[in-house]
Amino acid sequence: MKKTILMAAVGAALLAGAPAVVSAQTSAVTNAILNQRSGLLDKARTDIDKAIVNEKTSGKAKTWYTRGEIYQGMMESPIYSKQLQPGEGVQKAYESFAKTIELDTKDGEFGKQAVTRLDNLYGHAFNDAVNSYNAKDYDKAIESYKLASKIKPQDTTAVLYSAYAYEAKQDYAGAKASYNQLLGMNYKSTTLYSRLFQMAKQQKDDAEAAKVLQQALAAYPNNKNFMLEDLNLSLASGKGSDALDKISKAIAADPSNSNLYAVRGSMYDQQKKNDLALADYKKAVELDPNNFDAQYNLGVYNYNKAAEAYTKASKMDLKSYQTTGKKLEADGKKYFQASVPYFEKALELQPQDRNSLSSLQKVYFRLGRTADSERLNARLEQLNKK
Repeated sequence: MKKTILMAAVGAALLAGAPAVVSAQTSAVTNAILNQRSGLLDKARTDIDKAIVNEKTSGKAKTWYTRGEIYQGMMESPIYSKQLQPGEGVQKAYESFAKTIELDTKDGEFGKQAVTRLDNLYGHAFNDAVNSYNAKDYDKAIESYKLASKIKPQDTTAVLYSAYAYEAKQDYAGAKASYNQLLGMNYKSTTLYSRLFQMAKQQKDDAEAAKVLQQALAAYPNNKNFMLEDLNLSLASGKGSDALDKISKAIAADPSNSNLYAVRGSMYDQQKKNDLALADYKKAVELDPNNFDAQYNLGVYNYNKAAEAYTKASKMDLKSYQTTGKKLEADGKKYFQASVPYFEKALELQPQDRNSLSSLQKVYFRLGRTADSERLNARLEQLNKK
């Protein structure tokens, strides 16, 4: 009788022990949650890392969601964040919440919460990237920007900043890929096209530079910088007349566009057709008094005429000077005076422009406006110290 009882007891013990293995397998998740709630994130991490590789619990959305919560909590803790490698918290949390959604869908109990958690991770990934960039760890910055982009695939900011990081490490192929990714996302900006154009020029890829310019002009047909670059390419390839035709046709189509006149004036300047350039600059200012380039170039036109007159006078012999030299100097002074309002307006529009400051300072000096000349000279010195 005692033997029977003993055997029964052993049997009961064996039966009781059978589910203990499964319980131990699932208890890691439970322990992780309990330690997380108690603020013991290091212990919670140890428990959840065990559960995530256990075949009984690794396929459950709850396991992955809990892991994401724990790593995000550690990342945001001033104490436990020190136990993580740089960027590890965001990476592990992202992997966990993404896996949760994969297992549970966006409509599941844990999947819904994971979607919200992922949105909140974007800022952490982006800040990690910025900090790495500021520390000049460009590879790490790019990695974090790419992670931020994965979290919010529709966001363009992380992609744009990744391009900047690629450029900072002089990886122009990577930068170009990021800029082209932005174009594929329907993101457009003059800066984007300018950078693609400049990189093509740096690599001496004229065909690529021309292609980018045409894309830029299609997006921004009235952008004066792109038009000027297009003109320069045409001039460099011996197609100056074609370039002039392009601008003239653009003016015919949009006769009230001040920038177009300013661009054509610049082209006439390059061809030494001063009278035509002057007419276009004046028309540009008439249409838009705030056109900086036209105002500045009108100042330059008058400045150069003045300098030309004074130079001629200085090279005369005494007899010639007495006959016509003083008149030349008088004409030169008039041209200097005529340049003043244009340079002043240009400086008003762009107060930090060194060329405008320097030119106007010299004009003031030649006109005997010593106090004004010294005032601008002081501003120049301040700018040069920056």
